[in-house]
Amino acid sequence: QVQLVESGGGLVQPGGSLRLSCAASGSIASIYAMGWYRQAPGKEREMVAVIVRGGVTNYADFVKGRFTISRDNAKNTVYLQMNSLKPEDTAVYYCNADDYFDAWGRGTQVTVSS
Repeated sequence: QVQLVESGGGLVQPGGSLRLSCAASGSIASIYAMGWYRQAPGKEREMVAVIVRGGVTNYADFVKGRFTISRDNAKNTVYLQMNSLKPEDTAVYYCNADDYFDAWGRGTQVTVSS
């Protein structure tokens, strides 16, 4: 099982961009799926984007066309490029590794506000 550490969150104005990173303690090349999830105050955690081992991606409808997930197996890192951010994107963003185990990072706060 790998340990995951997210970074790159912060405060950004509506319409701005952020890139989140998820660094794994070990190789992610063989991990079936890496994903980003988010949880806003008072709401349940929800899937944002997932990328599987072969590179196929899946996005939640509310981020399609704005967010892009990618994985760099050589760096054991997964990224989430977030563009055209909206106030409703404000949440704690978590990285997930899904294989025969299920690993989560501690999250990084993203706040979209003017």
